[in-house]
Amino acid sequence: MSTATTELRRFLTITGQRFKNGQSAPEMFSPAVDKSWHDLLGTPAYEALCQETAGQPIRHVANNGHGPIAWVAGYEEAYGPLPEIWFSDADGNVDQAAVARYRESGIVVAEWDCGPVGGDGDIAPDQPDTARR
Repeated sequence: MSTATTELRRFLTITGQRFKNGQSAPEMFSPAVDKSWHDLLGTPAYEALCQETAGQPIRHVANNGHGPIAWVAGYEEAYGPLPEIWFSDADGNVDQAAVARYRESGIVVAEWDCGPVGGDGDIAPDQPDTARR
């Protein structure tokens, strides 16, 4: 299993936990992990992965934003520090300055353009469903 796929599994697990706790959806700020997500979308393997990790269907939607990444502390409690792939572009190039800022402060501030929603059909009107890209 690739590092990106492992991190997608962890992201979906965090997603399921946040949804169960009534927290906001986690921000998908890594183009490298998001690429793995796109590669699996719409496949039976993805449906099974969502059930296994999040306990429910998870859809992929457009969701642009910028700011602190809210789920980093929860990730670190479960898995340790974020690996470099979270700071990589879709081609695997690592933003070393972003990694250094994170390692120094424990905080991630980033941009994102998508995120998860539960499979219950609740999507805000300004967030179109892009799961079938």
